Amino acid sequence: MKAKKRVLSGIRATGRLHLGNYLGAIKGMLALQADPDYETLYMVADAHALTTPYNVAELRQNRREVIIDYLAAGLDPQKSIIFLQADVIEHFELAFYFSSVTTIAKMQHLPTFKDKVKQHPHHNSMALLNYPVLMAADILIYHATDVPVGVDQKPHLEVAREIARKMNATYGTDFPEPKMFATKGEHVPSLKGKGKMSKSVAGSYINLTDDLATIKKRLADAPTDSGQGEKLPSSGGVANLLTLVELFQGSQQRQKYEAQYLSTGLRYDQLKAKLAQAIYQELKPIQSKRAQLEAQPAYVDKVIASGAQKARQLAQQTVKDVKTKLGLG
Repeated sequence: MKAKKRVLSGIRATGRLHLGNYLGAIKGMLALQADPDYETLYMVADAHALTTPYNVAELRQNRREVIIDYLAAGLDPQKSIIFLQADVIEHFELAFYFSSVTTIAKMQHLPTFKDKVKQHPHHNSMALLNYPVLMAADILIYHATDVPVGVDQKPHLEVAREIARKMNATYGTDFPEPKMFATKGEHVPSLKGKGKMSKSVAGSYINLTDDLATIKKRLADAPTDSGQGEKLPSSGGVANLLTLVELFQGSQQRQKYEAQYLSTGLRYDQLKAKLAQAIYQELKPIQSKRAQLEAQPAYVDKVIASGAQKARQLAQQTVKDVKTKLGLG
């Protein structure tokens, strides 16, 4: 029998999930979960949230909310291991062992570290410096071979590959060098007119939990122009709105709006109202499932506990093997 490829993916517990998370990541997770060639582990990266300033009460709530969002969107604890990172303490033990083969200079020169230091100059912590080492432990502790990450995380994945090589060469471990691969996901543009939807940019996103009135309000604030021109905008608020139209209403509707823009003109109030309705229709089943889950806290607790147990069984074996190779067991 052909061995399954093991995949690990996770989302930071920095708030409820939005459309960008859903179309850009969750849909890809669902496709992998349904693929018999893959064994899937889906993590809530709650400990990684400690690397930048955060609110304790919000983190406590967010880590559970992301689990509920996972389940509401269709991730199945019978088909995937769904767990909280902080519930599997072996991640942190392995990260310490990995830090013995990782230099400070390497971590300090990563572009993501430099960016975060600029963003949070008073929070230049060891946790932030070691973020990629913990990420390597997250991946390698399960011997994951494939990791669906964005381009911004590519330097971190390269750190994981380098750590795997060093551990294997120095101590005779058998870690695979994980590969970055793309799941079928969509780039979901920001409502602000620049970049993509992001929880860190206020007004840029639509949450999976937003009702129709909230979606309408968020879209109403999206920047536009006069609605008419000789050339279609290739970037900015209007281009982003048209991309959202294509994602939720199809390419034919986008082409219709583009033709209006180049001729009689676009009525953005009508476009935004119809787009809001289309987005809400996509989210209604997720919100309905979420309401059911919120009414079953004991079930959610069971999913979290079971996921932690399954993940720890795999993680404990890896740590045991590594300790033996290091001379600690």
